[in-house]
Amino acid sequence: MVLPAPRALALDTLSRRPFDLLVVGGGINGAGIARDAVLRGIRTALVEQGDFASGTSSRSSKLIHGGLRYLEQGHIRLVLEACRERERLRRLAPHLVRPQRFVFPIYEGGPVGRAKLAAGLFAYDVLAGLWNVHRHCMLSARGVATAEPSLRASGLRGAGVYWDCWTDDARLVVETMLSASEEGATVASYVALTGFLKEGGRLVGARARDRLHGTEIEIRAHVVVNATGPWAEAVAALDEPGHVHLRLTKGVHLVVPRARVGNRDAIVLHAVQDGRVLFVIPWGAQTLIGTTDTDHPGGPDAPPEVEPSDVAYLLDTVNHYFPAARLAPTDVVSAFAGLRPLIAPGGGASVSPSDVSREEEVFVSPAGLVTLAGGKLTTYRRMAAGVVDRVVAELHRHGDRRRLGGSRTHDLPLPGATANPAVLADAALSRNGHGLAPAVVEHLADRYGRRLGELLDLVGRQRALGAPIVPSLPDARAEVAVAVEREWACTVEDVLRRRTHVALQDPASGTEVADDVAALMAGHLGWDSEAVNAAAVTYREGVLRARRRWR
Repeated sequence: MVLPAPRALALDTLSRRPFDLLVVGGGINGAGIARDAVLRGIRTALVEQGDFASGTSSRSSKLIHGGLRYLEQGHIRLVLEACRERERLRRLAPHLVRPQRFVFPIYEGGPVGRAKLAAGLFAYDVLAGLWNVHRHCMLSARGVATAEPSLRASGLRGAGVYWDCWTDDARLVVETMLSASEEGATVASYVALTGFLKEGGRLVGARARDRLHGTEIEIRAHVVVNATGPWAEAVAALDEPGHVHLRLTKGVHLVVPRARVGNRDAIVLHAVQDGRVLFVIPWGAQTLIGTTDTDHPGGPDAPPEVEPSDVAYLLDTVNHYFPAARLAPTDVVSAFAGLRPLIAPGGGASVSPSDVSREEEVFVSPAGLVTLAGGKLTTYRRMAAGVVDRVVAELHRHGDRRRLGGSRTHDLPLPGATANPAVLADAALSRNGHGLAPAVVEHLADRYGRRLGELLDLVGRQRALGAPIVPSLPDARAEVAVAVEREWACTVEDVLRRRTHVALQDPASGTEVADDVAALMAGHLGWDSEAVNAAAVTYREGVLRARRRWR
């Protein structure tokens, strides 16, 4: 395979140039740390063993939220910080972080009564303060029936209505990484850490392997940050075993046809089996259902699988509260599982997976490895700033005399940020939409924000790129080219699962267009016909293997 010029340059730079900071891990935390650091003038490198956002950061409930249920658990500070960060992200990436209305129905005999819910939502509003999206309100049973007519009417006593935000989690990672790269960070995916470099008992870099070609490289850096999520404990053990302890829990989500469920807004439900809170979230023509929360004893290298019991757990609840849905496993469009890298409770405490704290902690080993563990998507920017503060302290401790300022990420928008994607789309259509349907232009504006022009320029030069990847979805073929050329996509899965949503929203999960997508990627990656076929086959086999497990 021929390396795309940006990746070849990045790999060469990693092996030849000394850095102030090496970040290991290309999820939302690693991307946030790299962006924060390079904006302070820190020479920054980042490596990720797979695709960016390929782990936990693309397998979430896709919510930017204050965490209403954390309030009930007494995590006041976590909720307060999350509400503040939710509002910041709305300003920094308004095309990716959108307000979402939630309806929390109250049923006779349920775990939450009207008075308790009203008090909780009032407290949620108070904590959000000036950072609130909208104030909550309470609905009568009749009001709920009007707002969500598909909800179960039997035993319904009313509902609380509040607001949080929805996001495209993988796209948030990619845009954060784009910003880091544009500011000067050297980033590379499919580069796996194999060990650390030490001199005099102190970390001075790492050894890594390019997984696409098998070449070994050494990366020199004054400070190394371990932001590998579920792999944080294993990576820390390469430096000093026993320094970090995680408890991995698995969360499963299902995507089903929204017309079958009938939800208009996001709905908060209590699972039929155990009373856990889960969400039913509108996602275009689909509904996203999740999540489960069970221990994952296999470790991070044992991929979390969607099991028949996970599907049954989620569908039983949805079918109970939406009686007309009658969903069966064969109705599930797609399913995905992710791991939560939670900090293990100390002292051998027996705590259920759902009660383990979502707060983060930063560990610094005697050799200087900085490890971030725990945390949640909503607060990634604040966590990253805190980690970089520790990096600056480490640099100063070892003789760096530069005046490195504080974090700048609290008011610097992401690359695609624009005040209103709808205005962007209207302006593009009024000038020249290159024959694209308004819905497609609006979709591109929503996903890429002010980067919409990149896509339209491609379509202008090659009209065939304006065609949809699959007929039923607005994702355009031009997005394949942008994914490879500008966004580090190296496999068909990178394109269909994380740069676009075809794998999650197409009933065939993109298996019927895998050959076409691989052929579109070939010109950018230097693939011959054999490589194109292999890439498509690998993708199809992966999808079918996962589906056979739970269907």
